[in-house]
Amino acid sequence: MKDKIIVWLDSNLMQFCLCYYLQKEIDADFFAIIDTTNKTRSFYENQNLVKFKKVWYYHDYTLPIKNPDLQYLSSFEKNHSIELWKLAVNDRIFHNFNDFYNFSKNEILSILENECKFFESVLNEVKPNYAIMHEPYQHHDELFFEICKSQKINVMAFFFSTLGYRCEIAQNVHYADNISNIEHKTVHRSFPELVKYYESLNLSKRIKKQNIDPFGNKSNILSAAIDYLFKTKNENIKTHYSYFGHSKIRALLNAISGSLKTKSRWNYLDKHLVKNIDLTKKFIYYPLHIEQERSTLIATPFYTNDIEFIKNIAKSIPIDHVLYVKEHPSQLTRHWRDKNFYRELSSIPNVTIIHPYSSSMDLVKNCSMVITRSGTVALEAAFYQKSAITCADFDYTLLPSVERLERIEDLPKLIIHSLKKEVDSKTLDEYVSFKEENTFEFDGTDFDIKSVKKFFHGGRLADVNITNEKMIEFLDENEDVLKEFVKAYVQKIKFFEGKVKD
Repeated sequence: MKDKIIVWLDSNLMQFCLCYYLQKEIDADFFAIIDTTNKTRSFYENQNLVKFKKVWYYHDYTLPIKNPDLQYLSSFEKNHSIELWKLAVNDRIFHNFNDFYNFSKNEILSILENECKFFESVLNEVKPNYAIMHEPYQHHDELFFEICKSQKINVMAFFFSTLGYRCEIAQNVHYADNISNIEHKTVHRSFPELVKYYESLNLSKRIKKQNIDPFGNKSNILSAAIDYLFKTKNENIKTHYSYFGHSKIRALLNAISGSLKTKSRWNYLDKHLVKNIDLTKKFIYYPLHIEQERSTLIATPFYTNDIEFIKNIAKSIPIDHVLYVKEHPSQLTRHWRDKNFYRELSSIPNVTIIHPYSSSMDLVKNCSMVITRSGTVALEAAFYQKSAITCADFDYTLLPSVERLERIEDLPKLIIHSLKKEVDSKTLDEYVSFKEENTFEFDGTDFDIKSVKKFFHGGRLADVNITNEKMIEFLDENEDVLKEFVKAYVQKIKFFEGKVKD
């Protein structure tokens, strides 16, 4: 029998492009759940580039109803071991980050009920062997991800690797499926050799690339505004709960407000955050994450309040140390943080707030240790013989130099324990060698930039028309890199087939 593959498609066009070339390489039936806006939906309804056996449009099944069925939701939680409130309360649409609409408890519960029933129905109908999706970002794609795993479906989630311009495919985000197969080597690279390798990756380039015209250039902004204000009927406000409250006037005012916030906040942090860092002090380094990301909402669901977490670190460090907290340069894409955030942190006597454009590498090299919620800086620290504490379950937590914080009460003892550690180059080298062999070269950031420039006004507008002709042009332009992407998925399918045979 043919394999059945269900694909999650949304405004990230990478998975659609993957399917176009993957269907040429394997004999399988493709199905899709599509989470997209109404104008973009017309492309999927009319396209003939990927031969899907059947598609479902997510927003057709998820509008809130009046009376949610708590008994069903309770049963669902038990059957799948999925904590629904943990997903909902940390969702950027339902709570904290929505500037347009306040969802009631019943609305949230009814959307969850609709999603659970919809996903169960689709998976029961298709009975897929594989599910293809990107790293989940919001509650609903994470929910689908978790249901697939609960039903023992082989999930092939794509995400950026912790090492360079490489990517991975796995059933758990940032946790390699075969991590237990790390080979012990007889010859190892030294720390100077490992540092040379790591610095050759030049990971800071990726961040700089992301921050070039993060809101689109002036031409993008103008074309997006014309398209949205004069060429769009704004039907999503009725059909997509994620667009509730998004009237054109409110969206326009929000965009203007965001621009003003960015400028005002930048003026404040550029003036008040420390640029000339005293690296002679004993300090522990805590880099801030970009807010409203998987890393802060899904990967670390119980450590979502940065101010409280930083206060807890400040209470836990030795008296002869200070805490250096550095703003993330890509927070620019979220209009920076409120000024009161920086003011409150600056009021903590043993905390210093570092300017976003200061060198993170200099801080890692000179710190006593690193603490992060879920950042790859915990791995980076090992290259410079520094220990680290993280709050997330990634495969690099297998390194002896990295400690996983399980309870906040354990933080003081964990810091003291970590400060005494000596980092081993052998285990780091074995981990790096494993990642080199089990990842593939693919500049996902560059692909995303090309995609939003081609179709989405530089990332300024999601609800756009896409034509078959324009998509074919894009597929042809990126054929070489996409075929490398496809090759990695073919290998992953073979990996799963080998496990079944074993």
